[in-house]
Amino acid sequence: MVSESSTFTGTLDRAVAALAPGYFALVMGSGIVSIGLDFQGFDVASWVLLAICAAGYVLILALHILRFVRHRRQFFDDFTDPRRGFGFFTFVAGTNVLGIRLASEGQVFWTVILLALGFVAWLLLGYVVPWTAVLGRTARPVVATANGTWFIWAVASQSCAVAAATLEPMLPPFRDELAVVAVFSWSIGIFLYAAAGVFVALRMMLYELKPIDLTPPYWVSMGAMAISVVAGARIVEMESTPMVDATRGLVAGVAVVCWAFATWLIPPLVAAGFWRHGVRKVPLRYEATWWSIVFPCGMYAVACLTLGQADHLPIASAIGAAWLWVACAVWLLVFAAMCRNLWRTLVRTRRA
Repeated sequence: MVSESSTFTGTLDRAVAALAPGYFALVMGSGIVSIGLDFQGFDVASWVLLAICAAGYVLILALHILRFVRHRRQFFDDFTDPRRGFGFFTFVAGTNVLGIRLASEGQVFWTVILLALGFVAWLLLGYVVPWTAVLGRTARPVVATANGTWFIWAVASQSCAVAAATLEPMLPPFRDELAVVAVFSWSIGIFLYAAAGVFVALRMMLYELKPIDLTPPYWVSMGAMAISVVAGARIVEMESTPMVDATRGLVAGVAVVCWAFATWLIPPLVAAGFWRHGVRKVPLRYEATWWSIVFPCGMYAVACLTLGQADHLPIASAIGAAWLWVACAVWLLVFAAMCRNLWRTLVRTRRA
């Protein structure tokens, strides 16, 4: 007879082996909703989500390290899978989102450390993942495997820009350097979004799109536009430096365009979800990619609030204040579904 402890350990080990590389989206989603609540003055709720964000970051990082040690083949297989490889960029975005939220608490030291870690990881993954997951594959056409996770590359780039712009007023001696990092990352992020958009659009037009293919990460297409708005608005608000002065007008204009496009994307994404689950009856079961909906919703709210403040647009601020409650509701639903899934997978398995 198999012992209770060995059954539970085996279940846990299988869960670690199958851990999605994009699970840092939990950190991204919790962190950005915490930032939005802090922006609106809901301190207690924001603190609760900050604690979940920080605890989730440490736990998921530890699980990824454990997966690397115990299941190295599966870990590296994800790097060669274009459907999952771009999920590693959630580590970059999650790291920076946590740092940005800590900056509002005056934790400048940790924000600097997390930005340095996130920026280096973004540079390394930015060359490794496209090569191993796309260019290094012999199977063609690779565009047939493009999906919403490819937009996370742009999100990671923009998260570095937001973190650098957030630190700029706190570190006056490094103002010029932070301005270079912010504008550089923002600019690269815009081009990466355009590239990902082309590849994903080609996949949708050239190959059959089944209901099961419209996974939650397609919401990142909106989230990537929203974080581009936040990064642009923060750059516009930065003090005068040669890099900022050379791009301020361009960045301000593109930020408004990105906000408009992010707003336009919301109805099609909602309609796609209804078609997938309501019309074509794809079962609605929890999976790690659900957090890819939470982050875009929270980021859109923060984008509206930030743009409204930076460009004095009351309509954007009003939309952001209302949409923040939508983001909170989505976060609660996904968090509850995750807890239920963990209970059924681990706790009930151990009792059985």
